[in-house]
Amino acid sequence: MIEQTVSVERLEQIVALFGSFDKNIKDIEARCGVTIVYRDSDIKISGDAERVYEATQVINGLLAQLARGEAITDQSLHYVIDLVREGKGEDLIAMSEDVICITAKGRPLKPKTLGQTHYIESLRKNTVTFCIGPAGTGKTYLAVAMAVRAFRAHQVNRIILTRPAVEAGEKLGFLPGDLQNKVDPYLRPLYDALFDMMGAESFQRYMERGNIEVAPLAYMRGRTLDDSYIILDEAQNTTSGQMKMLLTRFGSNAKVVITGDVTQIDLPDPKASGLVEAVKVLRDVPDIGIVRLSGKDVIRHRLIQDIVKAYDQYYQSRPRSR
Repeated sequence: MIEQTVSVERLEQIVALFGSFDKNIKDIEARCGVTIVYRDSDIKISGDAERVYEATQVINGLLAQLARGEAITDQSLHYVIDLVREGKGEDLIAMSEDVICITAKGRPLKPKTLGQTHYIESLRKNTVTFCIGPAGTGKTYLAVAMAVRAFRAHQVNRIILTRPAVEAGEKLGFLPGDLQNKVDPYLRPLYDALFDMMGAESFQRYMERGNIEVAPLAYMRGRTLDDSYIILDEAQNTTSGQMKMLLTRFGSNAKVVITGDVTQIDLPDPKASGLVEAVKVLRDVPDIGIVRLSGKDVIRHRLIQDIVKAYDQYYQSRPRSR
């Protein structure tokens, strides 16, 4: 039995750390198997040496999270505990505090997980970034945030959004209305993210000026996209030809972000996914980053992590088809 002390001078950090009715601390005690008390600006952790070390890293990680201006939620608490158990406790403290951008409502947007931090680093460093991961990991939202940041800093002149319309077989001409009406249902998630970043009024103004463009894959052939931030969403539903076409469209001073979830391929032949092929073909090409997010990077609702994990276990347990 040993005891470890963590000093915390700011009362508001103690209140946030302990949570309502000390819920957070009780969760740490239960999961780490330690006893935690607070006396005279000191948090005292007692128990077996290994357990105390683990709980100390969890508390330090949560304090670092509070220092970055992020609230502690059930989801973030369990995320920190899981990372500490994987031996990545020190990485939590070193996570970047950089704000990606400020939303239309004045909320600073930052990466919330190590996976998201690596994603943002790849977007800054590379001309082309592939991001593969399950729903809820922020693949699209963070890409749009980085595009808005680059646009506001006058690093690019346009934000181009594209997404395969699998349900219509890319034959958008059969749908009623003009081009905008045809692709709107498929690009709704991208619009929602832009509304959050810019506000509906600014978004509409930039759309009218052509600074924000909807460019479905079926209409991108033959174009050269200069000074643009290009985002291809739901890329798992592109064919090999569509993916190659997109990757040969960008010109000078352009960024390309390609996001997708390879577990949700809607093509008739999942093996024909352009995204699956592209990450194999381009994995060793310089200036191309490939980031893989997991269920641990899910930031929507903690239950989604459990859903993703349950599906992964189910598919892994099934006998592989010959």
